[in-house]
Amino acid sequence: MTSTPKKPSSPNALLETISAKFAIFRECRPLALGIHKAISERMPEVDTAQLRLAMRMHTASTRYLKALLASGERFDLDGKPAGEVTAEQREVASTTLRERFKKHAERRKAEAEALKAAKQEQEARQKRQEKLAQLAARFNLR
Repeated sequence: MTSTPKKPSSPNALLETISAKFAIFRECRPLALGIHKAISERMPEVDTAQLRLAMRMHTASTRYLKALLASGERFDLDGKPAGEVTAEQREVASTTLRERFKKHAERRKAEAEALKAAKQEQEARQKRQEKLAQLAARFNLR
């Protein structure tokens, strides 16, 4: 009886498997267009839907988009040049990163403002409690 390789159970697990097998993923270099076909040929046991999700996760990552901006070439599974990164692709990556960083900064700012407002509310509550205690102490003496 022959044992078949176990299918990765999630896109994350599949991405880890692909990264372990191909250095191009570990190094996060720009991938050749249509590289999913080469992966399917070399790893026929891989589910196409999961491969699509794993590839989307990898190519949408900040690290990959930065690599796409920095490199002029795309690479195949063996690390050999396989095309170039076009100016349009660079612009899309740049816009995506800019929007991502802007959203992140806005989220951090909103969290900081919410934290500040909560702190001010807590201080106001504490002052009210102190004033009430002072009033109670003043009127309890008489």
